[in-house]
Amino acid sequence: MGAPLGTGQLDVGSGTVAAGLYNGVSRGINLRVVADKGSITPGYEYSTLVIRKDLADSGAYRSLRDLKGLKIATAALGAGSESSLNEALKKGGLRYEDVDVVYMGFPEMYAALSNNAIDGGVTNEPTLSMVINKGLAVRASDKVIYPGQQTAVVLYSEQFMQQKRPLAERFMVAYVHAVRDYNDALKEGKLAGPGADAIIDILTKSTAIKDPEVYRNMSAFAVDPDGGINLPTLNNDLSFFRSRGLVTDKTMTAATLVDESFAANAARKLGPYVRKP
Repeated sequence: MGAPLGTGQLDVGSGTVAAGLYNGVSRGINLRVVADKGSITPGYEYSTLVIRKDLADSGAYRSLRDLKGLKIATAALGAGSESSLNEALKKGGLRYEDVDVVYMGFPEMYAALSNNAIDGGVTNEPTLSMVINKGLAVRASDKVIYPGQQTAVVLYSEQFMQQKRPLAERFMVAYVHAVRDYNDALKEGKLAGPGADAIIDILTKSTAIKDPEVYRNMSAFAVDPDGGINLPTLNNDLSFFRSRGLVTDKTMTAATLVDESFAANAARKLGPYVRKP
């Protein structure tokens, strides 16, 4: 999405904030992070580190301290999942160099865990629920590993923001309204609250996952009802990327990428969020 967003061929996109996004903006690709699209909070850890169940059952893995020497998968070099793994290692008193990191897509992690090709991986839904429900893996920690991590964001092209600002503002009002409907539908970590069936119906029609039970069973993601961005965790990720030499611009901060004015305007227009009973 980076190139068409940068040239204005695409108005809106979404995805993770990886090292490549910082490097692109540093080199003049004109896009900005404008709203939350997914984050981690207690009870809504839809992306996390899992470890093969046989390692946990045998006692070879008991806590994050036991990650040392294991082969762990993340999505890609410089991805947010790498920073999430780094947080797990820090909590275990380890360094990033203490594990053997390999890269693969989330669905591929299912097969790799099945045939013992990896010892664990930072994966997300629906792969997360699949590997746990099939008895292939367990969560690496019973506590949230990286609370607040900004795992996904909404992106605007600079041209959309500047040349079509009224439209960009209206889009954000609609988006924040939808995010609030989504929050209403959350209950105990699942899509199980008021309006959940309608939202699941939209998701099954609009995504490759056609089975509504998959959405009902998976861990839901958190998203701020005002569209607010978690800058501290973005800056933490950026510091990690810099430490590995993946981002070389020393002047950039997460705030360089972020324009919160659209979400703030939408929240003002919609008024304070009140969860439906």
